[in-house]
Amino acid sequence: MTAQDATIVPIRVMIADDQELVRYGLRLVLEAEPDIEVVGEAGDGATAVSAALRLSPDVVLMDVRMPGTDGIHATRELSTRLPGARVLVLTTYDLDEFAFGALRAGAVGFLLKNTRPAELVAAIRTIASGDAVISPRLTSQLVEIALPQLSRRGREAEDRTLAALTERERDVFEQVARGLTNTEIAAALHLSESTVKAHFGRILVKLDLPNRVQAVILAYELGIVGVDD
Repeated sequence: MTAQDATIVPIRVMIADDQELVRYGLRLVLEAEPDIEVVGEAGDGATAVSAALRLSPDVVLMDVRMPGTDGIHATRELSTRLPGARVLVLTTYDLDEFAFGALRAGAVGFLLKNTRPAELVAAIRTIASGDAVISPRLTSQLVEIALPQLSRRGREAEDRTLAALTERERDVFEQVARGLTNTEIAAALHLSESTVKAHFGRILVKLDLPNRVQAVILAYELGIVGVDD
């Protein structure tokens, strides 16, 4: 370890997956990074919750399909009991109802297990920094699954929600709902990235939302943006 490495405060990651080989592969990828430390593993949701409460990881890589307590229930419990641990959903399949359920339960990102190592590492760093991992493609799929389950609140509810936001915050909220990153929103609205982050932080507080994924879901639920937008 170099002197520079010694000054790095690592991102503490826990891996929850029922396949030992998958856990082993993920650990190999992550332990090669100087700013990431794998602090524990779990083979089912119940063990993941108890281990996370004991280890206090920054990020939990959560498989949604596990025996016993699945990743959805584990994510929901962690969101309540350990809100500082940010859950990144992992699945073999493309976005399905299981993954959507985990996002609704409080996960802040979604990745396929065949994601390239560099993308996985980048996603962990992104959500550890307080952002979420949700691309425009996944946003579209999320909405297609979510719409039948969402109770449209109607125009009155939309008006009340938007009334809490300034005009610029509404602009940022809409761009977030379209799946744009803070960098892309900054370019689209001719703002600095730090200004976008500040606006979005206020949006979360005003609308009582825990993360970016929930903001996307709310925007579609209210009809602020639609599937064909």
